[in-house]
Amino acid sequence: MSTRRIPLRKCIGCNEMKPKTELIRVIRNAEGNVELDGTGRKNGRGAYLCRDTACLLKAEKNKGLEHSLKMAIPKEVYEALEKELNSLGSEE
Repeated sequence: MSTRRIPLRKCIGCNEMKPKTELIRVIRNAEGNVELDGTGRKNGRGAYLCRDTACLLKAEKNKGLEHSLKMAIPKEVYEALEKELNSLGSEE
């Protein structure tokens, strides 16, 4: 029996390749809004982050999110993403 291939994605914070299911997708939709995509299926340009606020802080410091989404990200968006990540972490 053949084993099923697991899709890998790179976290923009720590730059590690991890299985897609372990990461959170952050998207820029057609209106230019940045949001977390819990399903991984929303339309828009996406970037992946570990489910850890440390990786979000690293991505903010090295401008990984801005580079991946090809837009300037305001400080308020990083704060909102951090709150959402914290709420996701408490649910698991």
